[in-house]
Amino acid sequence: MAKVHPHEVLAANSTSCKQEVFTVWMKSLIMSSNGCAVFDSNGQIVYRVDNYGYKSINQVHIMDAKGKVLFTVVKKKFPMLGLWDGYRSSGTATNKDKKQGFRVRKLLGIRMILGFLRGYSFYKVVVRLNNDQPFEYIMENQISKPSCKIVDSFGGLVAEVKRKITTSGVVLGEDVLTMVVEPHIDHSLIMGLVVVFGLIHIKL
Repeated sequence: MAKVHPHEVLAANSTSCKQEVFTVWMKSLIMSSNGCAVFDSNGQIVYRVDNYGYKSINQVHIMDAKGKVLFTVVKKKFPMLGLWDGYRSSGTATNKDKKQGFRVRKLLGIRMILGFLRGYSFYKVVVRLNNDQPFEYIMENQISKPSCKIVDSFGGLVAEVKRKITTSGVVLGEDVLTMVVEPHIDHSLIMGLVVVFGLIHIKL
């Protein structure tokens, strides 16, 4: 990984016209805290999560490199349903003007059973809940490995998270992941879904 300069942080662009590759370190940069740090291809911090000593808590704030809250992910009641809501924020964790940006719900029924037999769990993602025309993704999580795919309603790949492999072919530890986001996809939204993925697997 390229050297990180904490005082030379960059603002995270929400989208890009090309595929972007990020490195997700499933560790907080704050001592004795849980969370993760996300670096762009230049080694600059673009997103971070700090849970301050708690793991798999019911509310997580996703910040940019400067500490501005972008999304708040809230785990809802009824854990068997596997329900998380993501609220887009305009600044701090205490803002009252958050808007619901996405909802993640575990898919039940025959698909859950077939997926479990194949070693996968499936989650339905609904985006732009406040709009007249919300759209959906499916998040495919591999149960035994730290990897997931996010696909659109036509099966097209939107983003993927998997173990990071160096250019020399070395597979890094399970807490170092590669996050690949396809063109014209909101990076902060994908980061919100990656946080849900981390909460599902008790990594955050």
